Amino acid sequence: MAQSHDAPLTTPLASRHSALSARIVEFGGWLMPLQYTGILEEHRAVRARAGVFDLSHMGELFVEGPEAVAALGYALSTDPGRLKVGRAHYSMILFPEGGILDDLIVYRLGEERFMVVANAGNAVAVSDALAERLEGCRAVLDDRSLAMGLVAIQGPRAAGVLGPLTDVAVDGLRYYAIAEGHVAGVPALVARTGYTGEDGFEVFVDHGSTETIWDALLDAGKDAGVVPVGLGARDTLRLEAGMPLYGNELGPDTTPEEAGLGRVVHFDKDGDFVGRAALEKATAEGPRRKLVGLIPRGRGIARHGYPIFAGGRQTGLVTSGTLSPTLGEPIAMAYVRPLDAEPGTILEVGIRDQRVPAEVVPLPFYHRPA
Repeated sequence: MAQSHDAPLTTPLASRHSALSARIVEFGGWLMPLQYTGILEEHRAVRARAGVFDLSHMGELFVEGPEAVAALGYALSTDPGRLKVGRAHYSMILFPEGGILDDLIVYRLGEERFMVVANAGNAVAVSDALAERLEGCRAVLDDRSLAMGLVAIQGPRAAGVLGPLTDVAVDGLRYYAIAEGHVAGVPALVARTGYTGEDGFEVFVDHGSTETIWDALLDAGKDAGVVPVGLGARDTLRLEAGMPLYGNELGPDTTPEEAGLGRVVHFDKDGDFVGRAALEKATAEGPRRKLVGLIPRGRGIARHGYPIFAGGRQTGLVTSGTLSPTLGEPIAMAYVRPLDAEPGTILEVGIRDQRVPAEVVPLPFYHRPA
């Protein structure tokens, strides 16, 4: 089981970030690179070429045993038993009251073996919840969050850079699939997943091999214009792609349906799951609010926490906002009342002492070229 910690943790790539003069910030209980050369430059590198990310702060929780399928089906909102070996899906672990404890990716590594990847700040809570929910089942939880490193390469040139370094056939690896093999001679799990809206891969390795993967990807990608990318650009990339961030769009007071993610709740699976009764009640009553995309049509950027108005009444709050490097205009995600959530609706965002018009638009803001 993961242990709680007071002082921020460092990833196995801390010395690499220092050598690159990265700006370091605390995030989710870890000291992480916010940026290297600049958020805008790093963002554009991922959209045009590729970027390499240190994601070793994420939690890796392995569940194995003859009742692993049933145990995870009870613990999570999705039905991991539907996954074929080598595939993955997006999932959530819920509170009994129906709110979101964390959003996850679940990988099926074998008939009775799964890997659950949790967000850094929630990894301990997810580990504890899984341990409690697996109790009495013939399934074992192995929390390897502090024993593993995770390096991602994201962008249109990702496959071309990673391909020659691995014995995994990356061109044949489907989106949301995972394979076991080697990268730069190191045993690794290679998944075609990411959080940027671009094609890309995530490489899971033992803690002590993380530097080898990082160095190999940056060296192999040097001529292709591949650069290291920090959390700042990761946030602007995921926002353009309409991907939620825990603590902003997702949290204990949010249901999957409100977040536009009702698809990750498999009411039709066999057996009960934690949060089911609460979500069935919430579904019958209808959502209290809905997550929408917003584009301000006046001056200013809608930032996290800014109020949103419909006429004379407040209808919601901005959850994330930035000036989109790709689109060249402000974008935001926000929760608003359902009657104000229709695309094309003009609302107002309170930006400092002004109310700026903002149009409700469908998510995502950005689609990568076909």
